[in-house]
Amino acid sequence: MGIFETRDNTLYFDGVSTTWLAAEFGTPLYVFSKTEIVKRIAEIKKEFLYKHKNTRVAYASKAFLTLAMCRVVEEQGLSLDVVSGGELYTAIRAGFPTERIEFHGNNKSYAELEMAIEYGVGHIIIDAFDELSVIEELCERYGKTVKVLYRITPEVDADTHRHISTGGKGSKFGFSMEESVIYPLLKEAIDSEYVTLAGIHFHVGSQLFENAGHLQALKKALALFKGVRDRYGYELPEINVGGGFGIAYTSEDERKSFGYFLDPIMEETERFCRANGLTRPTIVTEPGRSIVGESGITLYTVGSVKEIEGVRTYVSVDGGMSDNIRPALYGAKYEGMIANKANAIPTTTVTVCGKCCESGDKLIKDALFVEAQRGDILAVFSTGAYGYSMANNYNKQPIPAAVMVEEGKARLIVKRQSYYDLIRNELLPEHDGARTLAVVAAVS
Repeated sequence: MGIFETRDNTLYFDGVSTTWLAAEFGTPLYVFSKTEIVKRIAEIKKEFLYKHKNTRVAYASKAFLTLAMCRVVEEQGLSLDVVSGGELYTAIRAGFPTERIEFHGNNKSYAELEMAIEYGVGHIIIDAFDELSVIEELCERYGKTVKVLYRITPEVDADTHRHISTGGKGSKFGFSMEESVIYPLLKEAIDSEYVTLAGIHFHVGSQLFENAGHLQALKKALALFKGVRDRYGYELPEINVGGGFGIAYTSEDERKSFGYFLDPIMEETERFCRANGLTRPTIVTEPGRSIVGESGITLYTVGSVKEIEGVRTYVSVDGGMSDNIRPALYGAKYEGMIANKANAIPTTTVTVCGKCCESGDKLIKDALFVEAQRGDILAVFSTGAYGYSMANNYNKQPIPAAVMVEEGKARLIVKRQSYYDLIRNELLPEHDGARTLAVVAAVS
C-alpha cells in the first residue's frame, strides 16, 4: 500500500500511527505525506521535465497551499501557479521566488495586480479584456516589465463533472478563439512597451482520465501559435497546457501516468512545429490535484451511530462538509476505513455523514465498513486536494489543523481554529462593547 501500513490493528500513514495523530492533534485532522508529495513530483520530473527539454511545471496551488507547501514546492524546483491575492501573499510570506510564480484569475483586482507587479511575479495570465491596460499602468508606475500569456477558451468539452469543466464554450474562463477577438488582443500585447507576450494558456477541466480533451485543445492552440507567426512575424515562446490529471479517489478509478497525458502533447507539438517551420515553444503544465490529492488523508472521530431499519446505517463523524465540501458540491466519491480496527474485515454497509445541518452532508455513501462505535478513528483517503483549500466555517465549525508526516515523524503545519478565531473579526453595536469584552474574557 505504499505509504499505508498496518501495525497492531492500527493504520499507519507514512510511518506514523493515525490513532496517535488523532490523540496528539485532535480531529478532524488533515494529514499530508511529504514522502508521497515528493514522490509525485519526482514522477513528473522523470516523465516530463527530464524527458523533454524546454519544459516547465507549475504546481497549481489552489489544490492545497500553506507556507509549508510553498517550501516543499520551492525545494523541489517547481514553479507556482496562484489565482488570488491571498495565494500570492502566502507565497510571498513563504519566501517563494516570485520570478517562479504564475498569476491566474478571471477577475484579478487592481490591488492584486499591483502586488504581482510590485513583487516581480514571473508570468501573469491575462483573462479579462481590460487587464492589459491595468498591467501597463502598473508597470509604468513601478518601472517594470512583465511576461504575460492570454488564456483561450478552446471550446472542448472534457469528460468530467460540469462544475470542473473549464474549456467549453460559454466558460467564464479564457477568450474566444474567434479571429476578431483573439488576434487584436495578442497584437496589442506584442506592441506593448511594458509587457512581453510569452504565450497562450488553456485548461480543459479537472479530474480527467483521458487525454483527448488536452489534444483537441492543443491543436487549436497550435493553429493560433502559427497564425500569430504568419500575421505578425512573432513566435510565441510558450504554450501552457494546464493540468487536470485525474487521481484515484476510489478503487474504481485508474490514475494515468503523467506521461500518458504529456507525451502525446509533446509529440504533437514537435510534429506541428517541424511541419510549419516553427521553433518549438516551451511547454508548461500545471498539476495540482495529481501532486497532493492521494498524498493526504483526513482523520475523524466517530460520534453517533444511527441505524434506520430497512434504510441505512449512519456513522456520524466530527467534521463533514465544512472540511470536505466536494461530496455535497458535486457528488465526489471517497473511500475510508476505521483506522483503529485496521485488521478487521468490513461487514456492515454504512453511510458516513458529517455533523453539519444539511441533509447533503455525507462524506461516503453506502460503503462496507467495520462495525463502528463512538470514539473510533475514521480515515478518509485521497483528501489532499481541495479539502483544506475549500474548508469553511458553516455552522461555526472551526477549520481543522493540518499535519505533515514523513517517515515516522509528524509536524504541525496549520493550527486548528479556535472558537475565538471564528468571531475575532465580528463586531457588536458599540453600546454592547463592555459586555462583549467581559464575555470574551470569560470564555477565552
